[in-house]
Amino acid sequence: MILKINQLSLDSISGVLFIAVLSSLIIFPQALGFSKGRVGSFTMPSIRLFQLNTMDEDDDSSAADEKKDGLSIAKQRRVRFFASLPQVKFQQKKLYFGDETDKDIVKTTIPNMLNYVVIPIVACVDTFWVGRLGDALALAGQSAAQQAFFTIYLLVSFIPNILAPSVASAISSGNVKEAQNRVKEGLFLAIFLGAIGTVLLVFFPKFSLNMMVLSRDAPAMEYAVPYLRLRALALIPALVTSTGFAAFRGLLDTVTPLKVSLAANLFNLIADPLLIFGVAGPLGAFIKGIGVRGAAIAISGSQTLSGIVFLNLLLRKKLVTLRGIFELPSWKRLRPLIVGGFTVLIRQLALNVAFLTPLSKAQSIDPSGVQAAAYGIVNQIYSIGTVCNIAMQSSAAALVPSARAKGGDDAARKIADRAFAWGTIIGTVITILQFSALPFILPLFSTLPEVQEAVKVPALISCFVQLANGPLFAGEGVMLGLECFRDLMFSTGIGVIVMYGCLSSPLGKNLNGILFSMLVFNVYRAFAMVAHYFKIGPLSLDRTTRKVN
Repeated sequence: MILKINQLSLDSISGVLFIAVLSSLIIFPQALGFSKGRVGSFTMPSIRLFQLNTMDEDDDSSAADEKKDGLSIAKQRRVRFFASLPQVKFQQKKLYFGDETDKDIVKTTIPNMLNYVVIPIVACVDTFWVGRLGDALALAGQSAAQQAFFTIYLLVSFIPNILAPSVASAISSGNVKEAQNRVKEGLFLAIFLGAIGTVLLVFFPKFSLNMMVLSRDAPAMEYAVPYLRLRALALIPALVTSTGFAAFRGLLDTVTPLKVSLAANLFNLIADPLLIFGVAGPLGAFIKGIGVRGAAIAISGSQTLSGIVFLNLLLRKKLVTLRGIFELPSWKRLRPLIVGGFTVLIRQLALNVAFLTPLSKAQSIDPSGVQAAAYGIVNQIYSIGTVCNIAMQSSAAALVPSARAKGGDDAARKIADRAFAWGTIIGTVITILQFSALPFILPLFSTLPEVQEAVKVPALISCFVQLANGPLFAGEGVMLGLECFRDLMFSTGIGVIVMYGCLSSPLGKNLNGILFSMLVFNVYRAFAMVAHYFKIGPLSLDRTTRKVN
């Protein structure tokens, strides 16, 4: 299979990438090696992402800059690179894998990974059963409604991104009271914002779908509206779940959320076929199949169950009280959370544009729903691998601030370096596994030959997106843990501009080009994460050297 791109597409991509690099020079000048001269002008750029020291023109001692602790800069690079890799030792004829840093990362990441991966697997099961209905429009409608729900969910769920690092930092510093206040404030905002989102989706589903995904007269609207109404009833429980999950991540407990997730999603797996197709025999009079709406009820029921369990666990851990949940926090307490959350919210808006634009393009390619159904299938398969990388993001977001609170920047840098290494390994493994599994899993999602054919090349391109996701999500986790919310917002925003430019070119007129645009989007963001961490972030040794000088 060969992806054909005409010259006009290549010209469009070149133009978009030029704009992206130009924007980077404005927003991240230090990340590309610019340094100020004596007269206030900039010197020529030198792209050296992994250099540990930069030459200060005002420093008369060049020898001091060239060496640190007796090591040349080149030697420092090699030492840091090998130290960042997962450690393997061979002693007494036995192979030992991992030091304490590796154990901390694996201990938090694997439960995170299992917890996150359950969600898209269950969503794939939803898609599988809906696909058994044999109606491409039903599959397209479900995909559109799911995307609309998650758009609102992601829009109002920015609080958990801030909550986990702050709870981890407070607990590691021994300030339990501060951790309790953060959880209480996070739950209050989650419920408040969730109520607004629920009203929007339940009472105005057609308007919501039209604004985000479908055109007003889209054939899939018939299926999307009832699905979205029922799905939206679980928005508040879903936000309570994500807040509870973030609180437990801050406690570095990722096993408890995994148990809750497994129980809740088992409920969904059982309820899905029963509510979609009904039950034969004597029970058929009581349990009748209701098609796509049954899938919405099943997943909403499972998330409601999860929200109730998490709330009970937070009460038992004494991280929150029933009275505290509904108690209006003071503006003094809410202000840092809202101000910090505002930049995260802007980033979420940018990500929503990134998620919705490809889906909207796919929905408009053909009126039959085949391309939209194919995109929905690719999205489900892609999301299984993506959540494994998100697990690393979550682990880094909790471990880095915890290590920094206990051992300072050096301890945080050690965790962050290793997180990048693990993230890259995970991304590579996911790419290989997804590529190998495609011939076996693609036919499972639809019985329609035209859908099975349309999904082949886009699914292949999505494998390569996973390769960029490794360092991308590890870097985002480090930035979240260091509370670099503004820089994260800028890098995401530029990435969206890059992708939107690709989609506005001829690439956006077919499903293969849409997936290629997503690849460009993630590759650019991965570059931005690496540049920020090694050159201008709080843990950058270049930045530390400049401060000392």
